[in-house]
Amino acid sequence: MRRPTLEAVAARAGVSRATASRVVNGQTTVAPHIRDAVQRAIDELGYVPNSAARSLVTQRTDSVALVVSEPGTRVFSEDPMFSTAIRSASMELEAVNKQVVLMLASSAKSHARVERYIAGGHVDGVMLISMHGADPLPAALSRLRVPVVSYGRPAVPVNIPFVDNDNVGGAEAGVRHLVETGRRRIATIAGPQDMIAGQDRLAGYRNVLRDSDRRSIVAVGDFTRESGAVAMRQLLGDDPGLDAVFVANDLMAVGALQSLRQAGRRVPDDVAVVGFDDIEAAKYTEPPLTTLRHPVAEQAAAMVGLLLNLFEGGPTDPVIMPTELVIRESA
Repeated sequence: MRRPTLEAVAARAGVSRATASRVVNGQTTVAPHIRDAVQRAIDELGYVPNSAARSLVTQRTDSVALVVSEPGTRVFSEDPMFSTAIRSASMELEAVNKQVVLMLASSAKSHARVERYIAGGHVDGVMLISMHGADPLPAALSRLRVPVVSYGRPAVPVNIPFVDNDNVGGAEAGVRHLVETGRRRIATIAGPQDMIAGQDRLAGYRNVLRDSDRRSIVAVGDFTRESGAVAMRQLLGDDPGLDAVFVANDLMAVGALQSLRQAGRRVPDDVAVVGFDDIEAAKYTEPPLTTLRHPVAEQAAAMVGLLLNLFEGGPTDPVIMPTELVIRESA
């Protein structure tokens, strides 16, 4: 069967093609009774607008690129941050009839592909997630003058609206809890230092230790469970007497708990552990994990709100969301 055309819709409604086109494209210069007649014709014929032709008229694609600067093995892994952020952003955009185009950009080749796609006018805007310090996309997209927002404060000096949580304040709250419960030799497993979240959470840890006359004991992971296990073994080797560890995300904390158990250290009797994120698994570790809760879904929704504001010329001030200390048995 042939696909119904706009001309067929116009003929069924008894209007010109131009009038039918205005109704299909959402213009408000059509009388209500004519709009109703065109809509009935659309429903009766099963007409579906040609998106390419419609874009030529409206200068909009109604699509938004969600660009994640990580390989697929990281995005589609056990880390729930990515799935939560992608799901939340997609639902918010779906509510305003916009589609998400998920793009992964973890190499020079994929960066170039993403840049070409966006420069080609295939999307109305871009949302960036999980950027690293050397990521060229923020500056490249700024030059294209396409609306761009970021999940997390950009690590490069570009003027891009962003949504983030209070990484420094959250880390300070977690480490201060360890200090107030009498822990003396408090180590940290920091996140990657080419990411703002990793830098800020390490800064928060150091702020509290500096004020409490304790020395820093630092190992660095990459926000994966395995890196947390490796870093914890390194810390125990460097300072067997440590009695607490602040871990920059919960996945690394899960790995740290495993290494502590293998080393025969009791948690929290011998070593207290505090994480960051409050992922679902934090409730079910052994023992359950004390951590900092930050609202990933709400942050992603706020990122969409910033982008929609950009489309309409509205306010685009950075959004910083608070964290909350969730105390469980591990500390």
